[in-house]
Amino acid sequence: MRVLSGIQASGDLHIGNYFGSIKQMVEAQKTSDTFMFIANYHAMTSVQDGKRLSYLTMQCATDFLALGIDPNKSTFWVQSDVKEVLELYWILSSFTPMGLLERAHSYKDKTAKGIASNHSLLSYPVLMAADMLLFGAEVVPVGKDQIQHVEIARDIAIKFNNLYGDILTIPEFRVQEDVQTVPGIDGQKMSKSYGNIVNVFGEEKKQLKVIKKIVTENVAMEEPKEFANCNVYNMAKLFLEGDNLKALQNRYKAGGEGHGHFKIYLAEVMWEYFKDFREKREYFAANQGEVREILASGADKARAIAMPIVEKIRTATGIRY
Repeated sequence: MRVLSGIQASGDLHIGNYFGSIKQMVEAQKTSDTFMFIANYHAMTSVQDGKRLSYLTMQCATDFLALGIDPNKSTFWVQSDVKEVLELYWILSSFTPMGLLERAHSYKDKTAKGIASNHSLLSYPVLMAADMLLFGAEVVPVGKDQIQHVEIARDIAIKFNNLYGDILTIPEFRVQEDVQTVPGIDGQKMSKSYGNIVNVFGEEKKQLKVIKKIVTENVAMEEPKEFANCNVYNMAKLFLEGDNLKALQNRYKAGGEGHGHFKIYLAEVMWEYFKDFREKREYFAANQGEVREILASGADKARAIAMPIVEKIRTATGIRY
């Protein structure tokens, strides 16, 4: 089974990225044919500074490797290193109704929050479709909020296949039910676009400072507290299981502690959870040449898979003459 996922190089990796995508891909590479890419073309919707995008791309690659993406088990590359994705993006645009893009939740949410509307933001789902379809992905792990993008890719691929034959593989989405949407510090979906993230890597004191900003209810310290809808608890439960999770629930029910105590506990749990990953990251940060070699090799592997599909598309559409 071929599994594909990508992530924007638009800022620091946060725990939503990790639990919503990266952790699933690390698990998938044990048993599946996994494809993982850094979506730097997508990142241009929010990052126009060229030097910064280049820096963020390498930072993202370093982080991915530190978090367990294994280039010996996965195909791991940078989106722009396989430029055929832009060719397919243009071809698929001819099979994409404007109404489909205008109804996209992500587009509507971002423009509603004041993010400037432009063609790349509107056509973002078409490029995502090209990412999935270029490599014959069968499964795309997503958060609940990203299901629509896979559905759009399916709609486009079906229209294409109806005209040219069964060239494109129709992907299925996979949602990790217990981690559908990771909350940000304001309770909304955690997103770099919303400025509400908690970074995976960074200084311990800065991480604690961010966690202390998590929005919580105003409840007297001695009173019991509701944990199910608490933003702190809903982050903490990502790192806990069994007796440890039950113990935290009991602390909420008992009263006698404020939300500030739970925030400090969350910071401690997070810092310990990512300890080994931080040590691995130090190695890759000090060996950026090795990271570039891994990305170049991954791009070669990705292109080798893509080209037979590209050739079929070129022939079917008449691009190949």
